[in-house]
Formats: sequence, C-alpha cells, structure tokens
Amino acid sequence: MIRTMAIVGTGLIGTSIGLAMSRHGTTVHLLDRDASSARTAAALGAGVTDAPAGPVDLAVIAVPPGAVAGVLAQQCARGLARSYTDVASVKALPARQVSGSIGDPSRYVGGHPMAGRERSGPLAARADLFEGRPWVLTPAPEIAQSTLNHVLELVAQCGAVPLVMDGEAHDRAVALTSHAPHVVASLMAARFEYAPQDALRLVGQGLRDATRIAGGDVHLWADILHANAEPVARVLREVEKDLAALLVTLEGLAEGDGPADPDVRPVVDLLERGAEGLRGIRPAPSRPSAGRRPFRVPIDEKPGELSRLLDTVAEHGVGVDDVVTRVEAEQDRLTVEFAVPFLAAPQLHRLLGERGWQAEDMSAPPQRHPRPPAAGRRRAEERSGEPART
Repeated sequence: MIRTMAIVGTGLIGTSIGLAMSRHGTTVHLLDRDASSARTAAALGAGVTDAPAGPVDLAVIAVPPGAVAGVLAQQCARGLARSYTDVASVKALPARQVSGSIGDPSRYVGGHPMAGRERSGPLAARADLFEGRPWVLTPAPEIAQSTLNHVLELVAQCGAVPLVMDGEAHDRAVALTSHAPHVVASLMAARFEYAPQDALRLVGQGLRDATRIAGGDVHLWADILHANAEPVARVLREVEKDLAALLVTLEGLAEGDGPADPDVRPVVDLLERGAEGLRGIRPAPSRPSAGRRPFRVPIDEKPGELSRLLDTVAEHGVGVDDVVTRVEAEQDRLTVEFAVPFLAAPQLHRLLGERGWQAEDMSAPPQRHPRPPAAGRRRAEERSGEPART
C-alpha cells in the first residue's frame, strides 16, 4: 500500500497525480527545482513541499523524457524511494539510458498516463485528469513485483486503466496519435503569425480545434520530439507523400488549363480516407461507454423538432458530435441515439418525458414475458400439434 510518495516535477502531470493521490490520504512530497511551481502545487492541495524524512514508498519522476535518466539516478543515489516510475511520453530512450545509470533497475518501471491538456503548469492540474484514461506501463523483465504493485496501485488510485506495452511499440504508437499531430497543429498555427487581421476575424471553431494543442509547452515538446525523432519522422514522411500528391492535383486545377470537367478524384480520395480514419478512432456515440447511459428517442419529423431535442440534451452535456440519427425501417420512424453521464441520466429522462419525448433506455435489459403455466403450455402445444416439454 502506498502511504507516502514523492513527485519530482510539479507541472501539469505531476501536480495532477499529487491531487489524485492526496485525496486518498497518501502523504505526497513535492520536489521541484522551481520553488514557485512546487509551492503552487502544494497550495492547490497536491502535497507538501517538505522533503521526506526517509525513503517513501514510490517516487514519480515527472520531468521531460531527456531528463528522466539523470533525475532518476540522482534520486536513487539519495535513497528517495523504494520504487520508482516516470510519466514521460517517450519510453524507449529513457529505458536505454536508465539501464546503466541506476544500481538496481528492478525498482523502476516506465510509465506514461495518456492524458493531458493544452495548458501546462500546476495551475492547469486536475485531480480527475486520468480517470478512465489508459496508463501505459513498460516493465523490464527484471522488474520487482513490489515495484510493479506500487505502480499498479498508483494507476488505480488515479482512476486510470493500466496497459502494458513494449517501449518501442509505445513510441511508434504515440508518434502517430500524439507527437506528429502536435507538429501538424503547430505547422498550421504558424501560418497565422503574419496573417492579415481580416483573415483572423474569420477564425472559427474548426481552426481552433485543429490547432488547439499547438499551445503546449514549447520546450517540453522540443524535448519530446528529440527523444522520439525517428518514429515521428516516419509518420510525417507519410503525411508528406499525401500532401505532395494533393498539391499536384490542386495546382493543376488552379492553372485552369485542364479539361472542362477536371479530375478531382485525388482530392475526394484523400478526404474519404480522412473520414474513414476518423471513424476508426471515434466510437459510435450510441455505444455504451464507461460512466454513460445510452438512450434512443423516436421523434416526429416536423420542422424544428430535432433542433428542439438537440437543445434539450445539450443542457446535459450531449453535443452534436455525440448524437447519431437512424431510420428504423420496420416502424418507419426517425430515432436519435446518444449517451448521457450516469448522474445526469435520470433527470434528463424525466425532462424528455415532460417535453413530449418517449426516451428508451438502451442499457436496460429487454422485457421478458413470463412463461404461461404448464397446463396452458400443454393446451397451446396440443393445438399446434407439438409435444409438451417440461
């Protein structure tokens, strides 16, 4: 059981871990070379800034990937903890560096909580940041069971879901799902550095969504890209191929010297591949998910009725992207499907009824009709010509 722990680095992730563990009664010691960051985290309730009197049960190294091995070696030399983990978003490089920098590598397991925000620093921290999110662990073969148990307890107390992966496989995965997307967002956001004000007045939610992550900590992201350079470069090379092919098509269309009916198939192909890829990472909103209750609502197809329903469910945290409409052929009706947080579900269910909709709870088991008494079954079976079974 983790009674005491230390967090080295009180940025967004380190402070969020401190907040999560402190609410479970764990004594958390916050260490950071930036005293204002550690004191801010402590003032938020993430722990105390006093150094521990002796070894703590677990130390979390919450520093950029390139600094993990050095900080871990330093803390191991001072005897900070019995077990160690880190939360860096690159795993292979720190693992190679750590193997020769600490005396007992069995007391360390690499980790990466798959959670974050576009803001950095302790003021952006949240105790619920990790709830329901994967937390990757990359244990070496020599890992001590006590160390693994401590880290698994940390993951559970933070509300996350442990996922064991090979470090190299992890780095290839996050290059595709996190690191390369950050670069693409930054490339697009950089187009607006010298953009005319008239253009900036037209910025909408689409651009904000596409570039939101570009606002992350610049120095941290430079370190991440340095540590995971090869897998990120591989992903960006594939993007470059698609972009080059698209440019050839667009520039040909722009010249206007082609046929009257220009071939836009390469453009359509790329857009269709993008839509198909997006479907692969966004589960259908009607699918039950952890902590949410799915509903189906049949609606009248009179003008404005769907908008009225969407406005109602929006009051309970259901956005347009969380909604699916379907036509049920058998009953020839239009239905709307969505999932609502469990705590909000009863209130929304009542509200929908009050406003004239019959909401069907898709998580409820189907109604089972009681079997007729044995005598009734026999009479029915005699009429049908089939033997009775008991």
